[in-house]
Amino acid sequence: MLEPFGKEEEEEKFGLNSELFNTLKRGTTLVEYSSPNIAKKFHAGHLRSTIIGNFIANLKQSLGHKVIRMNYLGDWGMQFGLLGAGFGQFGSQEKLKQNPLQHLFEVYVQVNKEAEHNEDMKQAARDFFRQLEQRENEAVSLWQQFREITVDEYQHVYKRLGVHFDIYSGESFHQDQAQEVVQQLQSQGLLKTSEKGTGVVDLSPAGDMSSVCTVLRSDGTSLYITRDLAAAIDRTEKYHFDEMIYVTDKSQASHFQQLFQILLAMGHSWADRCKHVPFGLVRGMKTRSGEVVFLEDVLDEAQARMLHNMNQSKTTKEMDNPEDTAEKVGISALIVQDFKGPLLSDYTFDWDRMLQAQGDTGVFLQYTHARLRSLIQRNEGVEAAVFDPSLLLEQTSVTILQHLLRYDEVLYQSAQDLQPKHLVNFLLKLSHLIASAHRELPVKGSSQDVAQARLRLFGGACSVLANGMKILGITPVAKM
Repeated sequence: MLEPFGKEEEEEKFGLNSELFNTLKRGTTLVEYSSPNIAKKFHAGHLRSTIIGNFIANLKQSLGHKVIRMNYLGDWGMQFGLLGAGFGQFGSQEKLKQNPLQHLFEVYVQVNKEAEHNEDMKQAARDFFRQLEQRENEAVSLWQQFREITVDEYQHVYKRLGVHFDIYSGESFHQDQAQEVVQQLQSQGLLKTSEKGTGVVDLSPAGDMSSVCTVLRSDGTSLYITRDLAAAIDRTEKYHFDEMIYVTDKSQASHFQQLFQILLAMGHSWADRCKHVPFGLVRGMKTRSGEVVFLEDVLDEAQARMLHNMNQSKTTKEMDNPEDTAEKVGISALIVQDFKGPLLSDYTFDWDRMLQAQGDTGVFLQYTHARLRSLIQRNEGVEAAVFDPSLLLEQTSVTILQHLLRYDEVLYQSAQDLQPKHLVNFLLKLSHLIASAHRELPVKGSSQDVAQARLRLFGGACSVLANGMKILGITPVAKM
């Protein structure tokens, strides 16, 4: 079992060549995640969507699927009417360049306040959005500027998180197609008109309009679900996916149920291969300066707190770039805290607990990895191509080997229900076993052949730990 760990290209594959995966259909998986709204807060829910979607994409990719990572931005709708109308009054190009997300958010808050008691502002917003829908140049170019600047900013933040997207899509892309969907619904006899004059699809089993889904406003403009229908149809034609996974909070469960139901009613049998992965809410995510508004604030705070802890700790090693290490370890703490329980559960955000070095945290995983790396480095030259496995008969060695052998089962289970908790708990358990092994299976002071065998065991554990962390979306650090 430890054979492959001497060779780098085989180390990466450990557990992934298992017969368990022979029955898995490998194809193209499209994952839609993160999907923040332009000019609104990037809240805790978007953070969850981002890291959970990234985990699912990493997992599918490691199991041999072709993965398309898509960010579906909320870049259309009435909020742009408000922004467009309000920017003339409250906006400044100068501030927009300095801090785009913050400035757009401020303008959005101001214009919303204004619109509450000012009918002219409301009308101006409706007018601007109509100009946008009719593709009038001035409105479109302002909208484009907002969108480009926002995507640009988000890319910086995503880079810090170690997340990337193949495609930045958005509701705006499906404006015209949404009208086509409405025509298709009409020609298939699925579109009904409600008493309020809105366009609805009847989803009630008895066909008695007891459960309907609105797809058209009374003024003929499209809604979020209409654009989602258009987007799904467009994606199947463009990307020929074998499965499509939407990662959003659980409050959208009925939205996706309706979406898939309408697609099936339209005759799109592939809607059965679409699924929604819902997650619970995060309570109490605050930084020192108060409520969280931007994801960047959370990352800055995680880095600052981690740096402080590293400076306090007596075991911290000298490093070239402690800020970078603190950033990576802080982010792993965020991820592990989020992934420990079932995704559907709500949880309370807790800075202190999440950054503990002892205990079931991302910090503990990173510490275990760094310690293994330094053990392996200190003993360079002791490792040998051949080693004698009969020297690994202590209970501690056997327990670690048995645990490593479960890695494929854990990945298989994760692929079945798309829950990261299996992998997180597997890696935490592995880290606890390694902590005991450092005491019970010393390399230093053992005879050469025993040292070689133990190093091979530690090397194997280090490799599985690193691979598992990468699937979770964590960048392993070599020193801390």
